[in-house]
Amino acid sequence: MSYRISSIEQWQRLRYPLAPGRQLLLKVWVGATLAVVLGIGAMALLWERQLPNRLRRSVASEDWTGCLQASEQLTALRWLGDGAPAEQALCRRRRAEQLWASGERAEALQLQLQLVQSGQADEADQQQLQTWRQELREQALAQFRAGDLDGAIALLEPLERRSTATGGNHSFSDSLRETWNRNRVEAERLDQLVQKERWWEALDSLNRLDHPWWQKRTKNQRLAVEEAIDRIGDSQEHHQHGSTHADVIAGDALNSAVQRQLQKGLDPWAAFEAGCQDLGGSVEEDGPESFCRRQSPEGA
Repeated sequence: MSYRISSIEQWQRLRYPLAPGRQLLLKVWVGATLAVVLGIGAMALLWERQLPNRLRRSVASEDWTGCLQASEQLTALRWLGDGAPAEQALCRRRRAEQLWASGERAEALQLQLQLVQSGQADEADQQQLQTWRQELREQALAQFRAGDLDGAIALLEPLERRSTATGGNHSFSDSLRETWNRNRVEAERLDQLVQKERWWEALDSLNRLDHPWWQKRTKNQRLAVEEAIDRIGDSQEHHQHGSTHADVIAGDALNSAVQRQLQKGLDPWAAFEAGCQDLGGSVEEDGPESFCRRQSPEGA
């Protein structure tokens, strides 16, 4: 049987005929897909219309957690509506206050920052963010001065998490670590100097400690060092080789002169010699002891 193919479409249908079952399956798939899409859209539209009422109820009952959730969902569906920026700002403000009061500082700062960046914040909101940040730094510093380095660093973490995210550094916490480690190393050096009875160097080491906790921790070493230096001064004043009270320079005058030289950066022994010379004396040694003797006019 011969017949004429009038078009390419006819030829394709003749060569690849579509089974009736496949046609039905295609129609069902298209219909189901369209129904799902319409259903999702309808549900989203219905949910979006319910959110403003839920938001108002949360505000009225001061449920700031629910208020925040509803406002964020409404913002996510803004393509279906106008959102509620003013209500969302109120939710963020009140919820941030709750979180801060309960000690959840990281979450409070994050929420307050979102509020400030939203365009709905006023000057008071911006000031509140700065106040919280400053309060956190002061709390961290207080803990650091009390000897709790880890606690101080933990308090600063919410602030420095933001700094890291924006490409900043941890300058404040790094400064605390540097100060702590410097004092720790100096205190270890002090212990060694005291054990070796190198009193002037130990006094210089004590004066380098600038952290209250380490200063308190080395209080006993300071007492031992000062008593040892006083004993050296007494020994110099009563030296058996003809030294009289007028011959020997000791006590507060010598200590002050030595401290001035230490502050100039001299090492302890050089500071002792220079301090003695400033007071018109010279360093003399007698066995294991050294003392500052005032030079006579004839020997000057």
